[in-house]
Amino acid sequence: MNVITGATIPAQDRVAFQNLLALNTGMFELYGSAGQLVQGSILAQHPVILGLFSGAGGRMILYRPGQPALEGPQVPERYQILKSVGHSVMALGVIVGPHIGKVDDRSWQPAVAAYRVKLQAALDSVEATSLPAEWHANNQALIRENIAFIDRVLTEKVVSFTSVQDFAEKQKAALKRNIQWAADTQVTHWMGVLAEWKRMLGADWAKVYAASNTIYVARQNNVLFSVLAQFFEPQDINSRLMLIETISFTTTPADMLDSLTRIISDRTVGETFFGSRYLMDYELMGGDARTSIERITKAQGMTTHLPPRVPFGSHQWPTLVTPGEGPASLADLP
Repeated sequence: MNVITGATIPAQDRVAFQNLLALNTGMFELYGSAGQLVQGSILAQHPVILGLFSGAGGRMILYRPGQPALEGPQVPERYQILKSVGHSVMALGVIVGPHIGKVDDRSWQPAVAAYRVKLQAALDSVEATSLPAEWHANNQALIRENIAFIDRVLTEKVVSFTSVQDFAEKQKAALKRNIQWAADTQVTHWMGVLAEWKRMLGADWAKVYAASNTIYVARQNNVLFSVLAQFFEPQDINSRLMLIETISFTTTPADMLDSLTRIISDRTVGETFFGSRYLMDYELMGGDARTSIERITKAQGMTTHLPPRVPFGSHQWPTLVTPGEGPASLADLP
């Protein structure tokens, strides 16, 4: 019994700390249970639209009270072709990047040679797709230059920075065209789907909640959110239309619904306890933390760097909106 009775008794202050901490950890279980009830109530009273990122041009799902979920049709497959060929160009730069200028490095060659086989198969397949003739030619040109670059570096047995720069310059114009066509294909498709859903819902559109997901790299000019915004009023942004940032390109509809439910239900908490419906959309301690930062930086002779104060419930776009000089789109770049 020594191994049992010889156990160290926790210090009294640690027991007290754990007992108090249990209030916070137990809160999440209560949140989960209540959240399921609230989610059911939301879906029973409001149409909900989720826009989710996918490699196929995104997903749009419409939830209607009392009806099964309706998933929008997929973006035409030509979008995936344009994106796949475009990615193949930039991927080559990524693959060879760590090996630039390393004369005795041969480790990159098998992977690049294997990718050449895939590129040749793709080149042989372009004519069999339903792309317009101009798109055929553009994609063939991109793939051919990919193959030529691979042949060049394999022959030279070293990747020079100059060869990568030359490759990028040769591909830039055609790559921009693929990106433009892919964007137009995606936007045209989803604008049509949402227009039909808005017509179908009629007066119930005024009750729709909508959200799309993003990671940091896709937050600015997020395509799905920007398309959704065209079917809402400016005052609906951050009220009925939300951009939910995640740590992955993709997420599940269930996780998105849970996030949307948490946002909506927390608004009643903010209104009940503090008299502000949108308070809980913000970092709850952020205002007091801001005051502390200003006090401490002043005391330490530092310059305070903080964004302007904005009111709870701001309808500003949840992306960068401050204008300035410099390119802001591919079309702005030479």
